[in-house]
Amino acid sequence: QVQLVESGGGLVQPGGSLRLSCAASGGVFSIYDMRWYRQAPGKQRELVATISRGGFTNYADSVKGRFTISRDNVKKTMYLQMNSLKPEDTAVYYCYADSVTQAYWGQGTQVTVSS
Repeated sequence: QVQLVESGGGLVQPGGSLRLSCAASGGVFSIYDMRWYRQAPGKQRELVATISRGGFTNYADSVKGRFTISRDNVKKTMYLQMNSLKPEDTAVYYCYADSVTQAYWGQGTQVTVSS
């Protein structure tokens, strides 16, 4: 089994920055494809960014140039550096791990961008 715990969310002003963390326990973190999703009130959950086990990244068009996904396989932690935040980035952000045979979700961390 894999357990995922997000942290780092909070309230930030437009144009500000936050760094989210997703700490994993159990399983073999280094072979998993990892993702960040987000879900705003009344909207469908959307894929924000992906980082493969090889470290290759992909981003939603809405966050390209502003967000950076990374991973530390020794610490078994994934990160999302969020810069130039906009009010439309407000959402609950979820960590996701793909073990091929099973998918795992974190509980989510709230990000609120407001002046």
